[in-house]
Amino acid sequence: MFKIGYRTAKTAVGTTAAIMISQWVGLENFVSAGIITILCIQNTRRKSLQAARSRFFACAIAMVFSFAFFEGIGYYAPVVGLLLLFFIPTLVATKLKEGVVTSSVIILHIFSAGEVTGQLILNEFYIISIGIGVALLMNLYMPSVEKKLYGFQEEIERNFTAIFHEIALYLRNQDHMWDGKEIVKTEKMIKEGKMLAFQNVENHLLKDDKIFYSYFVMREKQFDIIERILGIVTSISHQVKAAIVLADFMDALSERVHPGNTALLHLAKLYDLKAEIDQMDLPDTREEFEARAALFQFIKEMEEYLLIKSSFKGLKKEKAAGRTRKPAPQME
Repeated sequence: MFKIGYRTAKTAVGTTAAIMISQWVGLENFVSAGIITILCIQNTRRKSLQAARSRFFACAIAMVFSFAFFEGIGYYAPVVGLLLLFFIPTLVATKLKEGVVTSSVIILHIFSAGEVTGQLILNEFYIISIGIGVALLMNLYMPSVEKKLYGFQEEIERNFTAIFHEIALYLRNQDHMWDGKEIVKTEKMIKEGKMLAFQNVENHLLKDDKIFYSYFVMREKQFDIIERILGIVTSISHQVKAAIVLADFMDALSERVHPGNTALLHLAKLYDLKAEIDQMDLPDTREEFEARAALFQFIKEMEEYLLIKSSFKGLKKEKAAGRTRKPAPQME
């Protein structure tokens, strides 16, 4: 389906505005302002500011190089190549390589003019300022992604709930079948949510709002543990009494997955569970011994899972469409 994104729309409007303003002011090479606007409109405000900075200073350096080479050697085509041989490494060394394309346009303007004059320099600075200024103005608007982020959060937690419930079912009955679709979906959603959360961080210039990004990093670490647990649980026989106790714990945990933080409560229950297993009779067979070892490895992984959550301060309530959204039921 044909779709026009907000960045495309901003680029079209901004480019048009930059060209019209430059033409109205009476600048030479006014269409170049539109090119600069296109190059400066980025996915986030922070990237847009970085692009604007790189291009502005790169263009300023380009004027200095142009004056030195063209006025010092002459306005010949080979001089353009010689200038670029020294100019581009200079931008790379000064971490302004994003400005290579824009500044090269300025160099060619000066080369075409055949001389460096005060009026020409002012003309180029006006073009640069208008192009960058319009781009920054366009990038003041960035659509909120919080609704999408909350959507990812809720879906990930529903999948965590389903996975824990499936683990509990398997601990009770190893004949239980599960297609594991939640694993694939969760991995994909965590990656997408993390990328979107990073974009959200890049759009907040005046405050360091990393709460969503921290949330998805936390869930990513927990998901790695869940994948390890799935390998461990196959070594635990449902005939072992402790397996049923552990299944009850996983069922209880599956009902309490949430963006808040009550991990310490579940950690206390986990330690009680470990103590209860310690009091059970020692294994009599090799199979029981291996199952008991797997149980303790399982508990160790779950402890790490809950400790990761305990370091997370929790998400705020979502405010959207003029209403406050209550947090989902608490879950680790």
